[in-house]
Amino acid sequence: MITLNTTAPVAHAGLLGLGVFRPERIVTNDEICQKIDSNDEWIQERSGIIERRHADAHETVVTMATAAALAALADAGISPEQLDMVMIATVTHRYQTPSAAVEVAAAIGAVNAAAIDSSAACAGFCYGLGIADGMIRSGVAKYILLIGAEKLSEIVNFEDRGTAFLFADGAGAVIIGETKVQGIGPTIWGADGTQLDAIIMEPDVFTAEKTGNPSVLTMQGQQVFRWAVGQMGDACTQAMTAAGVSVADLAAFVPHQANNRITDALVKQLNLPDHVAIARDIQYSGNTSAASVPLALARLRENGEIKSGDLVLMVGFGAGLVHAAQVALVP
Repeated sequence: MITLNTTAPVAHAGLLGLGVFRPERIVTNDEICQKIDSNDEWIQERSGIIERRHADAHETVVTMATAAALAALADAGISPEQLDMVMIATVTHRYQTPSAAVEVAAAIGAVNAAAIDSSAACAGFCYGLGIADGMIRSGVAKYILLIGAEKLSEIVNFEDRGTAFLFADGAGAVIIGETKVQGIGPTIWGADGTQLDAIIMEPDVFTAEKTGNPSVLTMQGQQVFRWAVGQMGDACTQAMTAAGVSVADLAAFVPHQANNRITDALVKQLNLPDHVAIARDIQYSGNTSAASVPLALARLRENGEIKSGDLVLMVGFGAGLVHAAQVALVP
């Protein structure tokens, strides 16, 4: 029998750098309400959103991801040539192929990197982090650039009262590499394809092309709310148990920025101590899907609510329905 060689594993992986891009254009609730029967008070009460960012016409998933990538590289202190892989979590890249990742790799000069996109919607960043952690520790890669980037404003129906105010644009990136101690806990993830209609783009892209009706994001809000509140608390608890930590060890909780009411419910379920900072980036960034968790993590760090080496609990959940949760040390 032939025995194949394998790469030498390394002991530990963690986050080495963090960078984000937020579009300059601020869209208020009053602007959103010009096309729907609603008001600022109702939107804030229902979601927690005060304003969100929408990218300009010249800004794309690729340009936003590139800006976030360069910021993360600078934060980590490594060069693009050192990257072994570029991974982008997104559902809004304009092309089915080639990937956004190959464009970003070329734009930043990552000449030695493999490149791939992944589609796990709002859980995409946490999915990618679990994959990258395994790749680093297996010895397959030394440095991985993981980016969550979305331009959801291009697939929203701004006359749909249930979704028009929710979704927004942005990008967040991290560098994952070998560390002296393990900086990423085991990922607890899963999927329930029986609920795929809860959040979906309709019509499908081929039907949209034939009929001329644009494919837009639709969501069954109450169904998603019940699922998230009913199951994400358990996923978070499992992630902490798997990592061997408790809520007392946490410095911050960074859930996907879907809705402040979901966040409030999870905080209560987890019985988080008062010292744990709660990410509320949705107030000023809206729901940015795969970009949501890194953007929220960066805002906590920017505000001085967390610092390098602090332990954070992250969870992403959304269309699929899919979810992923893990704890990690702040870069």
